[in-house]
Amino acid sequence: MPVAEIERLTIRVDDESVDAIAQWPAGPLACYVMAHGAGAGMEHPFMRDVADGLAKRHIATLRYQFPYMQRGSGRPDSPRIAQATARAAYLRAVELFDGLALFAGGKSFGGRMTSQAEAADPLPGAKGIVFLGFPLQSPGKPSGQRANHLHEISIPMLFVQGTRDKLAEIGAIEELVAKLGAIATLKSIADGDHSFHVPVRAGRKYGDVMNEMLDAMTDWLKSIADASKN
Repeated sequence: MPVAEIERLTIRVDDESVDAIAQWPAGPLACYVMAHGAGAGMEHPFMRDVADGLAKRHIATLRYQFPYMQRGSGRPDSPRIAQATARAAYLRAVELFDGLALFAGGKSFGGRMTSQAEAADPLPGAKGIVFLGFPLQSPGKPSGQRANHLHEISIPMLFVQGTRDKLAEIGAIEELVAKLGAIATLKSIADGDHSFHVPVRAGRKYGDVMNEMLDAMTDWLKSIADASKN
């Protein structure tokens, strides 16, 4: 028996439409609006596993395509279009999941574009942002510029980061989270790369890592949602 009701829908972005998938588990505690990474769309196994795993933990989700992925293009959209898409998806979630605590974010590029949208003009009612591998730098090119906008955000942020992520050296992420202060929380995944894969020597399987990630996400989402009620 499915753990969640699933609905496929479309979201209008400027003069285009993109596909999206909403999942409603029984007794949802919150909703996470999640964008995909630069190289793979919302149907990627990672995105599906996150949505299914959160559903088992009573967290609803809305995942969606960026226009370039919808068209089958290999080149990501401009920040303006990507941010507009993140905003449109979030506003659709407001309609679909009326009354639930709403969170936004996503994998790598998707999380960064969502946070840029939040920094530019806060998403109405958003309780927090969850980054699944924040891309702090290009491979081998340390830079803090990609994180500058995060200092303009006033809602809680959760960074889920692998300690072997080549797009975000763990020490740099730790420093960033410290600078952001109490508003930011870091969940580090030991031996995880940018896709949260771990080497065989780590002695853990993909399912173990996914459960660790999703348990941490769920605990954080629930804590923020509960605090917002007070």
